[in-house]
Amino acid sequence: MSDLDLPRCGWVTSDQIYIDYHDQEWGVPNGDSQKLFEKIILEGFQAGLSWITILRKRDHFRKVFDGFEAQKIVRYTQTKKDALLADPGIIRNRLKLDAAVQNAKAYLDLSEKQSLAALLWDFVDGVPVQNRFRSLKDIPASTDVSKAISKELKARGFSFVGPTTIYAMMQSAGMVNDHLISCHRHDDCAKMTPDIR
Repeated sequence: MSDLDLPRCGWVTSDQIYIDYHDQEWGVPNGDSQKLFEKIILEGFQAGLSWITILRKRDHFRKVFDGFEAQKIVRYTQTKKDALLADPGIIRNRLKLDAAVQNAKAYLDLSEKQSLAALLWDFVDGVPVQNRFRSLKDIPASTDVSKAISKELKARGFSFVGPTTIYAMMQSAGMVNDHLISCHRHDDCAKMTPDIR
């Protein structure tokens, strides 16, 4: 059986960038605060769009957003913001851009007390939730946990972090294992735990 023939979650297309994302990243427990911050920013930019759009632009996002270093993003001037809003390589949305800068500040404020990873993973007691969904229609758009995380992040100054956006981040970061049980990645991801830092 070739890699292309492996059973995967039904949302994966034949696009190699999607296959690689699904097979190597989606659902893998991620305890790296910097990478989780990036996921929150990108999920915010994804709101209302397809994730494949973000994946195709992700490398350019990383380049023009200074590797998602919050210390740099928080200092963005209006000139820098205007340049970003003129860049077709990213999602050009003023509200989402302003949210990214605001989230950088919130991230830095949080980091003075605890890591973003510790805060997020505490909501699932540091262990990925192992779901056993058989069909895509069984997977929720949000959960009580994503609602609670959304509320907590908003209270700490984050924006564009609604319950649906947060649940998508939780899936991507492996806080929940939402690979279908028929998917070749379900059991592999079920054996993994995060290195929280």
